[in-house]
This record gives sequence, C-alpha cells and structure tokens, in this order.
Amino acid sequence: MSYASQTLLERIKREGSIDGDVIKVDRFLNHMVDPQLIDLLATDIATYYAEKSIEKVLTAETSGIMLAQAVAGMLGVSFVYAKKKLPLTMGPHYAAASYSYTKKESTTLYIAKEVLRPRERVLFIDDFLAKGSTLKAIEEIVEQAEAMLVGSAVIINKSQRRDIYSILTLDQLRT
Repeated sequence: MSYASQTLLERIKREGSIDGDVIKVDRFLNHMVDPQLIDLLATDIATYYAEKSIEKVLTAETSGIMLAQAVAGMLGVSFVYAKKKLPLTMGPHYAAASYSYTKKESTTLYIAKEVLRPRERVLFIDDFLAKGSTLKAIEEIVEQAEAMLVGSAVIINKSQRRDIYSILTLDQLRT
C-alpha cells in the first residue's frame, strides 16, 4: 500500500465514515477540501502516469476538479472538466449521458469541441468510481472527439473494475 493510500485510509478512519458502499469524506475531500491531501493523492497518480505521454486531463463537474487540476499541474498539461449544464457560450460540443447514484439523477456531460482534439492522449480523473456511469460518459465523449483515453484514475474505487488506477478500493476500506 502506497503512502498516499495509507494516509487516506487513516484519514477516513479518523474523520470519515463507511456505511456499506457509502463513504463519507466531506470533511477533507468533497465538501471541505484539504489541499495538502489532494496534492499527496495527485502526486501518487501523476507519478503512475508520468511516462504515459498524457496531453490532457479530463474530469466531470464538480468533485473531481481539485484532483484533476493538481494532477494536470504535476504532469504539465491542461485539464478540462465536463460541464453538467450546456452554457450559452459553448458552441459545437460533445455530449454524453451520465447517472449519479449519489445524487440519484441523470445528467448530460458537455465538452466543447475546441478543448478536446482528435488524437489527444487523455487521462480521466475522478473522486469515486461507483457504477462507472461518469466514466462511461467520458469514454463516449473521448470517442466522439477521436481522442485516446490512455488511463483512468480515481481516489476511491467502489466498483469491481481493476483496470482503473485507484488510491483505495472498497475492499481495502473494509479491512
């Protein structure tokens, strides 16, 4: 287990809670944010992807933004967040549907065509992977853009997918 994983696990046990599949991290990750913890998690992810020639980091509004920005900064690339509402100022765009199990609502994610180009090497970042709906929408958008999804990374992976780089898995949290 990495230093980032151990630190996050200790923090969840001390200041968060786990109730089945619900992981409460409001005091340090997704409501009030500890920037030093975000930097530690971002360093772990950026180190893992350092040799993958990432050209852009993608995330979805809103909880993945802090981590995506930190990872992108460490990799020296831009990051883009998919918007959940289509702004009047956005011209041609890519779009895909997503469902939030936490918020129990469907939404559409939008990314302007001018910020995601064909053949760009993309890394997807998010806070949690539960059912994978957000990742599926991002995969669809990347495909529409004819870009390449080089990898996906999350802070906590609650799914059974093991092809996602994650700081912690639900199994690790339950031990």
